[in-house]
Amino acid sequence: MSVSRLLLAFAALLFASVAFAADKPGEIKGTVLEPSPDNLALTWARANLVLPGVLFGGRRWEGYAEEAPDVIGIAPLVIVMHGSSGVAPAVKEFQVWLADELGVASVAPDSLAIPDRLTYTSPIDVDTYERVHALRLAELEHALKAARDWSWVDRLRLVLAGTSEGAVAVGRYSGKDAAARLIYSWSCESNYFVSEPHLGIGPKEPVLNVIAARDPYFSAANPWNKDRGVTGSCAAALKDDPKAEVMVIDADVHTILNRPEVRERTAQFLRGVLDR
Repeated sequence: MSVSRLLLAFAALLFASVAFAADKPGEIKGTVLEPSPDNLALTWARANLVLPGVLFGGRRWEGYAEEAPDVIGIAPLVIVMHGSSGVAPAVKEFQVWLADELGVASVAPDSLAIPDRLTYTSPIDVDTYERVHALRLAELEHALKAARDWSWVDRLRLVLAGTSEGAVAVGRYSGKDAAARLIYSWSCESNYFVSEPHLGIGPKEPVLNVIAARDPYFSAANPWNKDRGVTGSCAAALKDDPKAEVMVIDADVHTILNRPEVRERTAQFLRGVLDR
C-alpha cells in the first residue's frame, strides 16, 4: 500500500474513533442525589469560604464555612456554585481574585462533600442530569439561608455565580433576593444537559453570561447537541432583560472563569452592580 493510502486509511480510522467516542455513553459513579437536610448541611459546612482583607485585619482568610471566624464590618457576598468537578482549583482561584481585586467575600458550597454523591462523565441520560440539577438548586437555596447567619453579609449586595453545572442552578433560582447573577459556561437553552432551561431570572435582573464561542459542551460544536438548534449563549433567553449582558469569547475551552478578558468584564459588571 502506498504512503498516501496509508495516511488516508489512518485518517479514516481516526475520524471513526472520534465519532465513536462522541456517541459513547458516559460513566456514572455513586448513587446519592437526595437533597436531605443532612446532605445540604454537609455541602455548607465544607463550603470554601474566602474573606477579603477588609473583613479580616487586612489579610485574606480562606477555609471551610464551618470554621468561619468572627469578623467586624460588612461586605458583599458571592455564592459560587461549582461545576461537576467540585470546588476545583479554578473555582478557588476565582474566589481569591474576588477577594483581592474587588474586596468581595465568596463562598462555594461543596456538593461532593455528600457521601457517595453521584458523579458522572457526560453524556448520560437527561433524567439523571435533572436530578443533579435539583440537588444543586437545593444547595443554592440552603446556602442563601445559611449565609443570613453571618452578620457581616450585606444582604443588598448578594450575588449568585455559577459555572457549568453550577450555572444551571444560578439560572433556575427563582428568588428575588440576589443583586445580580453571573452565569459562566452555560447557554440558558435546551441542550443535551437539561430537559428545558426553566430559568427563574426576573425581567429586569442584572445578569452577566460569559461562554466560549466553541464551548465543548454547550455550543453547536458538540455533537451531543445535534439537531437541537443550539446557539451557544444566553443571548436569546435574556434578550428582553435590559440589565443583561452576554459575552462570547473566541475560544474552544469550557472553564473560563479566570481568563483575563473574563475577569475584566466581570469586574466591570460587579462594580456597576455593587457600588452604592
